[in-house]
Amino acid sequence: MTKPGGRAPQVGEAPLPFDSADAEPVLFVPPPAGRRRTRAFDPSTHMHGHRERLREKLFRGGPDALADHELLESALFLAFPRGDTKPLAKALLHEFGDLAGVLAASPEELKRVKGVGDVVAGGIKTIQAISVRALRRQAMRGPVLSGMDHVLSYLHLDKAGLVAEQFRVLFLNNRNRLLRDEVMWEGTVNQAPAYPREIVKRALELGATALILVHNHPSGDPAPSRDDIRLTKAIAAAAGAHDIAVHDHLVIGREGHASLRALGHL
Repeated sequence: MTKPGGRAPQVGEAPLPFDSADAEPVLFVPPPAGRRRTRAFDPSTHMHGHRERLREKLFRGGPDALADHELLESALFLAFPRGDTKPLAKALLHEFGDLAGVLAASPEELKRVKGVGDVVAGGIKTIQAISVRALRRQAMRGPVLSGMDHVLSYLHLDKAGLVAEQFRVLFLNNRNRLLRDEVMWEGTVNQAPAYPREIVKRALELGATALILVHNHPSGDPAPSRDDIRLTKAIAAAAGAHDIAVHDHLVIGREGHASLRALGHL
């Protein structure tokens, strides 16, 4: 049935919302029109062919050959052995904006989308965890400053979707290789007056000679606040007293990132 202002579900499509989270989508089978068909329409065969076509498209052209909703749709095949996952993929992208937003969303946020339960949320967070770990390994292979694209990709995927602010520090050795990536504090950065001392203390324990400061803005806007700038200067001063350099302070948001060094605050 077509809802007011909507459209009828297409062949093999499961209208949202699903009856229950993680439930197999129920395929829509259209009534026969015109001359009677001599062969019954098999929706499972239709969807199997669609899945094979997407898989072949991926194998032949790589990830760039698939649109965002097709990539997510293909990933959802792992949670739904049968049925059409396209409506759920599109619903997730509509809710979170893009693939990075879907991967960065918390399990609780994901489960607010109709049709997503523990199985789907677990699958999405597993994909995120694999991606984060792979990007972290790439970031650790060489000097951090010469591989900032890998570092930023890792930080975006790992932290852009957090609902609370998190302050972390990348501790580097004298070759600018990553010694440790540690979350130092969670909450509101404005209320951490002891942080400069704690960060310097930890750097000395690790034998670090340089730091990259990182925190996220849950609002999505990465523009640094006045408090961010003041805190950065305080940490740089405390670290400088021990010959520890602060290379940058990166603010990560869903809309991008900001570098306090590039903005002239370091």
